[in-house]
Amino acid sequence: MKVSVFLSAQFDPAASAVAGVDDVLAQAVAAEAGGFESVMLGHHYLAQSAFVQPIPLAGYLAHATSRVRIGFGVLLAPLLNPIALAEELATLDVLSDGRLTVGIGAGYRRRETTAFGVEWADRLQRLRDYVPILRALWNGESHDLAGSWGEVPGASLALRPVQPGGPPLWIGAFAEPAVRRAARLDCPWLIGPKGNETEVAQMLAVYRETLAEHGHSVERAYPMSREAFIADTHAEAIASVRPHLQRQYAGYKSWDDAQQLDLDRYLEEDCLVGTAKEVVQKLRRWESEHGITEASLRLQFVGASQEEALDQIARFGADVIPHVAEQPSGVSA
Repeated sequence: MKVSVFLSAQFDPAASAVAGVDDVLAQAVAAEAGGFESVMLGHHYLAQSAFVQPIPLAGYLAHATSRVRIGFGVLLAPLLNPIALAEELATLDVLSDGRLTVGIGAGYRRRETTAFGVEWADRLQRLRDYVPILRALWNGESHDLAGSWGEVPGASLALRPVQPGGPPLWIGAFAEPAVRRAARLDCPWLIGPKGNETEVAQMLAVYRETLAEHGHSVERAYPMSREAFIADTHAEAIASVRPHLQRQYAGYKSWDDAQQLDLDRYLEEDCLVGTAKEVVQKLRRWESEHGITEASLRLQFVGASQEEALDQIARFGADVIPHVAEQPSGVSA
């Protein structure tokens, strides 16, 4: 299994964003040195925290690294124009020399769609439309394109991604209709940070069934995202991360499930929190029993220190990755 790290590039508005970005850069460099496969970035507009936008940040991180992949988990594609997306993501693939992975999602905050003039239901149609548009443009095809976002006859890209066919496209989803949508679009499903093994196994069965119904191979990447933390004892890990997650999920005002979250159950069943041995055992089980190929782990939370984030990256690099991971691209055994 590949292990990646989700970088929390959002800061207290009263703090220095320049210093915050320096911290994120240091985490990316540490992740590359620690053998992580990818560094992943999130995406929001009009956040209460000082949220650094992921597309320019990805270019910055690509320049500062040489091996680790740069990814989005997820990019709110329906809020953006697909032509701009195709060109900007192709640019990032060039800047990173073919190290880009693009996770996209429909989003769950009406405030964002309203700000961009996107009808709530239209965000789903845009997601369905954008995947074939991006693939066609990255493949060098020319098409007459039109949608609620605009129209362009004979659209084509002179700038081509480094990766043949363009960066891998993943779709982040929680609900069954969205999981089925990812399968119909022949995209790997980026499993979100909620759902215990039983729940995820049920959704994976739905996803694989839908792939087969549409003639798509089930042999593909199976990425998931999880909240994670390790310490010397299980109790210490729970006590350390619980306040961070409590604060984190209290901020998800638009996510109804988060308001009803049983945090203690969530920590024990859904998250990767405990000793390094416990986390390794859980990751191995996710891989062997459910086919998960990559775990993107959030190791820093809003309000946590840079020292704690770097310590977690170092711990996972030393005590978890060597026991579960494939050798990441560009690293020899």
